[in-house]
This record gives sequence, structure tokens and C-alpha cells, in this order.
Amino acid sequence: MIRSTTALCLAAVAAASVAPAQTWIAQSSGTTASLRGVSAVSPSVVWASGAGGAYLRTLDGGATWHAAAVPGAGDLDFRGLRALDSHTAWLMSSGPGEKSRIYRTADGGAHWSPLHTNPDAGGFFDALAFWDARRGIVLGDPVDGQFVILTTADGGATWQRRKLPPALPNEGAFAASNSCLPVRGKREVWFGTGGPSGARVFHSHDGGENWEVAGTPLRHDSAGSGIFSLAFADPLDGVAVGGDYGKPGEAAGNVAVTSDGGRTWDAPGGTPPNGYRCAVAYLAGRKVWIAVGTSGSDISSDGGRSWARFDGSSYNAIGVVGDDAVWAVGPAGRIGRLRWR
Repeated sequence: MIRSTTALCLAAVAAASVAPAQTWIAQSSGTTASLRGVSAVSPSVVWASGAGGAYLRTLDGGATWHAAAVPGAGDLDFRGLRALDSHTAWLMSSGPGEKSRIYRTADGGAHWSPLHTNPDAGGFFDALAFWDARRGIVLGDPVDGQFVILTTADGGATWQRRKLPPALPNEGAFAASNSCLPVRGKREVWFGTGGPSGARVFHSHDGGENWEVAGTPLRHDSAGSGIFSLAFADPLDGVAVGGDYGKPGEAAGNVAVTSDGGRTWDAPGGTPPNGYRCAVAYLAGRKVWIAVGTSGSDISSDGGRSWARFDGSSYNAIGVVGDDAVWAVGPAGRIGRLRWR
């Protein structure tokens, strides 16, 4: 009897230890646009963006959102977003040729300035990132056999294309969450690829002037599979997530980890995220990773090696600031803020 009671208690403790301790709390966005961009500036100030030229901003942590469209951009899909503060933000649209554009506002969205339009008819912008207020970078699908990397040193007024190692046949990138292009420190940047020759990670220590390339064990058996998101906890430890967006429930080959800054990547060997995942983020204070996708959300507390599902809603992108201020955005104007129980 004593042994049975002890076993029951231990089982209860074990169950409690893996029970979800977090959940997404839905917020009213005021839009039905599909959202794929989100940038958290502070626990109060967050921006989001998406289809139909949509951008959103909250100044009160999501209690209220102001939704609007960039004038003249109703046919653009703003999948890339980087906000600097409550007034300043950059938007990047994804689409073929001139449908890929970059805009900037310095007055909270009252006015938007067009900065750059993709000049390549066969080009397609995938992600946008900034190290600071002046230095930024854009990733685009290959043109003339190379991925398009554009950098700016003047806040986006001018852009310079960088030379990269050759892309492989049918290799591309995914404009799914604006998180396949993370930056760190003053000049470091990575980006992940997909497609039948993809699931590779490109890495630059010097702001995009020179690049190294590494393979990963993520699946790349179709045009819709590969790496969709990268994030780093520190200069060495990182996680890549992805899979096949056409098979959202399949978990095979959807996560990899690195402990050497992206020089090598390994399959972690534990329980993977529960399906295709298009965004991952690290919460330094809690020392956990959060991944989201169209089939749900997962959390890892062991460096990305094992994951537990905690929500089944569809989300596309994550924005994090601090330890407790985490937002996710998704289809039909869905916005959730993470609540810790």
C-alpha cells in the first residue's frame, strides 16, 4: 500500500512537471488579414503586419490594437517587419518582382516612405532585419544563381547587394515568419534555406561581406520543406525549426540544434515539435524555447532537444521582448499574448 501510494504521488509530480504552464491569450486585432510579421519593442509597444498592406500597432500591451493599411499598398503582403520604437518601423513586402518592397515610418504609421522596390523580375524578398537604427539587411530568393542579400548603413535609404556562395539548384528561402534571418550583436547574421537542395544555414560574422555555409538534418524533400526559422540563445547555441508546410502534422526532420554558432547542426534526438513549425524564439530569463506553426505551439526547456505541445491554434510568427512579453500572430488577424500560469 505504501509503495502504491508513493508511485501514485511520483506519477502525479511527473505529470505536473510536464503539464502546460503557459497558454496563448487571444487579443482583438481589429483585422482579418493574414499576419506574418510581428516586432515587440517593449511590454507595451508591439507592431504586426500582413496581407492587404496591413500593419497594426499597440501601445498598451495588446489591450487595444490600431489596424490600418499602408496607402497604395493594398495588393502587398507585408511579411517582414522591424520596429525600433513606438514611432519608427520598417515593413517589407514579399512577392514576385516589384511586389517585394521596403517602407519606413517615423511617425507611428501616419506616413510611410517607400525606400526600395525589388528591381529583379525573378526576385522575391523573404525576410528583413536590423542590427540598429541605421544598419539593416534583407534576404531574397536566388537571382542569377545567388541568394539576394541587401544591406543598408543609412536606415534603408540606400541598399547594396552582397556577393554570396552559389545557391544550389531549387534552393530558396521561406517568407513565412520573418525569422529565417536572425541577426546578433553588431554584425553577425544567419539565414536558413529550403527546397530539394536546401536546409542549409548561411552565416556571416561581418555584416554580410563574407559567408560560410553548413548543412543541417532538417528535411528538404520537397519545394515546401526546409528551414523556416532560426534563433540563438547566445553566440554559440541555436535552434532551427521547419519541416514541410504542406504536411503540417508531420514532425519528421523539423528541428536541429547547434552549439558552435552554426558551423555544425545536429538532430537533437528527443521529442520533436508536434509538426511543421515556422517560427522559434528564445526567452533568456526563463531559459526556454517557444516554437509555433499552423498545427500548434511547443515549448522546450532543454536547449531545443525535447519539446512539449501546449496549444493547438495556428500561428505564423513570434515577437519577444524581455522574459514575459511574448506575442504570436497568425491567419485571419489572430494575435495571442503568452500567459504564464
